[in-house]
Amino acid sequence: MGKRGNCVLYCRVSTEKDTQELSLSRQYEELTTLAETLDFNIAASFSDKHSGYELDRDGLLDLLDLVKEDSIDAVLIQDETRLGRGNARVAVLHLLAKTNTSVFTNHDNGPLELNEMDSMLLEILAIVEEYQRKLHNAKIRRGMKRAVEAGYRPQRNLRNQGNTEGRERVEAPVYEIVSLREKGLTFEEITSVLKGLGHHVSKATVHRRYQEHIAQQEG
Repeated sequence: MGKRGNCVLYCRVSTEKDTQELSLSRQYEELTTLAETLDFNIAASFSDKHSGYELDRDGLLDLLDLVKEDSIDAVLIQDETRLGRGNARVAVLHLLAKTNTSVFTNHDNGPLELNEMDSMLLEILAIVEEYQRKLHNAKIRRGMKRAVEAGYRPQRNLRNQGNTEGRERVEAPVYEIVSLREKGLTFEEITSVLKGLGHHVSKATVHRRYQEHIAQQEG
């Protein structure tokens, strides 16, 4: 019978004192045993000597990168405070939930048992993020609709090569920006259209590229 899936181990202590090394070693040993008990294959292990209230932890950031990119089914920790404390803990739990990564703890000897407040916060965060996606997509659709109504034809105009006069610092098709601006679209609407075409640029970048183009023409 095959393994349950891939997991990663995460150990954390709050300080860099030498006395904390024993705690890290103990956490690693206990989590290794937990992985065997739960029939998980250990894909990697990460550790930090850092406050749980901070998110800028090398081990944690590497863990989140791996979970996002690879097929990781679960994160194993000693207890929920190892992931973080306060808002940092909720933020990490939210990120793991987005990648459908389960959390198992040695303390619970199985899946992490969230309290009612944590469950409610994570549900609210998921709802807010979903509405942010809907709003983002609505803005893209509105911008594209306005562009098409103004005579813009993406299939004809899309070059996807940026400024033909030189390499872009950030990929931003100046030809498209100028064309859409001449059709009366706002910089926000132009940004939405470009994002709909796969160009991930900010409104500030769009405005800057347009101003640079105007300056070149005037020069």
